[in-house]
This record gives sequence, structure tokens and C-alpha cells, in this order.
Amino acid sequence: MNIKTFFKFVELPTKVASMLPLLLGTLYALYRFEDFYILRFALMFVSLLSFDMATTAINNYYDYKKAAKTHGYGYETHNPVVHYKLKESTVVATIVILLVLAAGGGIALVSQTGLIVFLLGGLSFLIGILYSFGPIPISRMPLGELFSGLFMGFVIIFISAYIHSDQAVVTLLLQGNWISLHINFLEVLYLFWFSVPAILGIAGIMLANNICDIEDDMDNRRYTLPVYIGRKNALLLFKLLYYVSFVDLIVLVLLGIHPVLVLLLLLTLIPLRRNIARFQQEQHKGTTFILSVKNFMLMSAARIIVLGIAVIWVSIWPA
Repeated sequence: MNIKTFFKFVELPTKVASMLPLLLGTLYALYRFEDFYILRFALMFVSLLSFDMATTAINNYYDYKKAAKTHGYGYETHNPVVHYKLKESTVVATIVILLVLAAGGGIALVSQTGLIVFLLGGLSFLIGILYSFGPIPISRMPLGELFSGLFMGFVIIFISAYIHSDQAVVTLLLQGNWISLHINFLEVLYLFWFSVPAILGIAGIMLANNICDIEDDMDNRRYTLPVYIGRKNALLLFKLLYYVSFVDLIVLVLLGIHPVLVLLLLLTLIPLRRNIARFQQEQHKGTTFILSVKNFMLMSAARIIVLGIAVIWVSIWPA
């Protein structure tokens, strides 16, 4: 398997859905806690990227093994295992290597930070595996949007902020036979509100993917959310996800979690509405699905720029 084929197999461009939340959480920690640990960031980057690639690889491999309909609707081009004629042994070895890298980076990060990262990271590993593997993978159920949104949009941001917070958010200690857990409820709530646009944006990517595949999913017994609620309701939900995200951004400014500068993000409504309207007209994997990814990237990149400016401003002119 060459590099180009590997990138196609793990669908590298889609990894932006995990990398942007990592950057958002890191900038949140810099802005709110004014601290940053480069080693912890590097370890999380390696672990997160490796695991995200591994779950995509598992999903493609599992689809290849379980496909009920293997011709007549683009199966030969949709699935990279088939399209690039990958050997099954090579596919399995690639998945194992990625999982080992993810686990190694995760364990090293736990040694630097503590049990909270171990518990949340372990749970994320479990959900990531169950998302694509098992008797009934989450991706084949109407829960894909919920799980992908919460774990990639909230848990990633939470961990990437927590590792720089010096336990200002949550502490978990083992002392003899006692387990001591302390939660700063307000900080956790702030982090969740901060994560809402990412949660909904990632859920929107999954929803758009499932809307595009609704007929194929029915043929292959993948009972996703659009299969249950129908195309019309799924398209309405797709639109609402973005508008709720902008309401949340305004709430964040009012709470003082975001700098007032973030109101400039309202300007992104113009291209977002155009992309939403185009997707409403046509739902096609090869042409319009990418609009959901562009929407997520646009919103997240704009927030990253705003937070980056705020961090620089605070460092130069501290309050």
C-alpha cells in the first residue's frame, strides 16, 4: 500500500473533523487558563490522528466484509478496499499499526496528565471501535450523528483543554481505598457550551453523509437516522444544526466565554446559507456532501482565528 492509497483508505481529508476540535480545545485552554504544554499537545495529536484513521479504516474494511450489494451502485469505486484492490492482510496490518500508535500515544499522555484522560480516552476508544465494528455498529444505527458529535465535538475539545488546565476543571485522585472526584461544574458547563458548534458541525457531516447514502444504506441494511426520519425531515434537521450553532455563539459572547470579536463569525452565515441551500437542492456523495465538511471547516477555522487573535491580544496586553 503506497502513501496515496493509504490516504484514500483512511480518508485523510475527513480527519479535519478531529483536528479542528483539538485546536479549538487547545486555544480555549490558552485563552481561559493561559497555559500550554507542547509535549501533551504532541502526544494527543499523534494518538487522536492515529485513532481517527484507524476507525475510518475499520469502517471501510467492515463495509467491504459485510456489503450485501456489491455491484450496480458504485460499490467498486465507493469502497477503497475494492477500488485499490487492497490485500486483506495489508488492511488488517494497517489497522493494527494505527491502533498501536493511538494506544501508545494515549498511554504516554495519561502518564503526563492522570486518570481523567485515561477514562475519557478509554471510553472514546471503545465508542470508536463500536462505531464501526461489532454485531450492530453504531454507524449502522440512528445514533451515529449523536455519538460522533458528542465524542468528536465535545470529548476531544474537553480533553484537549483539560490537559493544559492543571486540573482546574476536574480532578480524580486515588488515595488508598478512596477515590476522590472533584468537578468544577461551571467550567465543565462552559466547555460544553463552547463545544456545541463543533458537536453540531460534526453531526452535520455525518447526517449529510447518511442523507447521500440513504438508498444504498437501505439496500445494505444500514438503518441510519435519515432512513428512520425520512429525507425531508433529515434535510430540515441538517439546516437547523447550523442555526442553533450561531445562537450558541451569541450565548457564549454574553457569558464572556468568547471574546466579543467572535460576533464577526456571523458573517460566515452568508456562505453557510449558500452551501445549505445547494445541499437542500441536491444530495450527492460526489458533489454536494463536501459542503457539510466545508461548513464545519469554515465555522471552526473562523473561531480558531478569532481565539488565536484573542490569545495574542491577552498575551501582549494582559488585563
